[in-house]
Amino acid sequence: MTAISSFWRAMPRPALLGLFLFFCAGFADGALVPFFPLWASSEGGIPVGAVGLLFGCYAGGELIAAPLIGGIADRVGRRPVLIFSSFGVGCGFIALFFVHGVAATAIVLILTGMCESVLHPTILTAIADVTAPSAHPRWFSMARVSSSAGQILGPACGALLVLISLDAVFLAAGGMLILGGVVMLVALGETIGSGRSAAGDRGDEEEEEGLSALLPAFRDGRLAKLLLWVVLFEISGNWIEAVIPLYARDAGTLSPSGIGTLFAYAAALTVGLQMPVSRFAETRSALWLTAGAGLSTIAAFVLFMASPAMLSLIAAVSLCSVAQMLVGPLVPTAVNALAPPARRASYMAASSVAVDLKDSLGPSIGTALYALAPRLPWVAGIPLVAIASLGLGVAIGRARHASTIGVDAEDIRPERSATWSTSPATEEQF
Repeated sequence: MTAISSFWRAMPRPALLGLFLFFCAGFADGALVPFFPLWASSEGGIPVGAVGLLFGCYAGGELIAAPLIGGIADRVGRRPVLIFSSFGVGCGFIALFFVHGVAATAIVLILTGMCESVLHPTILTAIADVTAPSAHPRWFSMARVSSSAGQILGPACGALLVLISLDAVFLAAGGMLILGGVVMLVALGETIGSGRSAAGDRGDEEEEEGLSALLPAFRDGRLAKLLLWVVLFEISGNWIEAVIPLYARDAGTLSPSGIGTLFAYAAALTVGLQMPVSRFAETRSALWLTAGAGLSTIAAFVLFMASPAMLSLIAAVSLCSVAQMLVGPLVPTAVNALAPPARRASYMAASSVAVDLKDSLGPSIGTALYALAPRLPWVAGIPLVAIASLGLGVAIGRARHASTIGVDAEDIRPERSATWSTSPATEEQF
């Protein structure tokens, strides 16, 4: 026990606080996402085919804000951005408990999404600020574990709250993020100092203002290609979250509480298996990993098509969780490998835009396809996943190659060559 305590005390405090905030955000997502389609289609009076549009409002707020404020943490610091965004998202979720009507709900979701646009990328940036490049894949895997731990408790809590009222989950989700904001206010110090000094003589260039400075995807073709494949791969994966609650309910397979339990089970798999999968993945190529993730997702879709029975749902959700374990840590690691030190938050924000597009387009397309035919999302998803997984593997492999051979040496520092290292030195840091 003493050794474990000493181990955690030796870890950088900002990185540990980042893991805690990921837990809070995971709890909020877990408490909200499985039940939101049910709330919208029943208490909200939204047609099934339009449920995804409300998801799109939340992601739309992120898309509106990310190009304008996505890289603000590179200018004002990580700490104030994390505090403001945690409080903003938390208050937005709580506001959903009190609002009524489609228009009011859409407005609240857009404003909440604007606050959320900087939350996850800034957490990842703060972790990258205080950890060695060779340790980034491990830390980003730990971030997924922390988020998934929250996603275990979130659906479990939501499953209890829906017995009282479906909209009670909004209070739980918002309260957890406000708690995270309070902890950041009390305990988090600024991490941006080392990133600024690492920029060296490029300070004048890094301080340029404007939209192009905040959307480096327009300036860095390698990043733009990487994120394009991320969007395509994740859109179909997002159909699982958006469509399964409706699919299982309409088939009479699961109750709202059962759906929450299913999502909690998926998160528990990630908590238990993410780190072993990450260690296994260290010796595999990016293309090998993304192809494996694609095959796993395709197998899940085949099971969804075959039957909405309980065993099929459990097996399919398990396969999709494994796919995310393989791909999840690769993307932020690749983005960080491409980013100049003083632009980390901007590059992470560009990556967040890709996720926001997935969160916007995924539910909208998935629920619209489901409204046409219950099995259509899975039929359409198979070729999309097959193409996108191969393209994503090639793009990540190129980012890895660029970070190791020093392409565009002006932007990629020599120390980045360790980013993808799996040598014993990497293990000694943990």
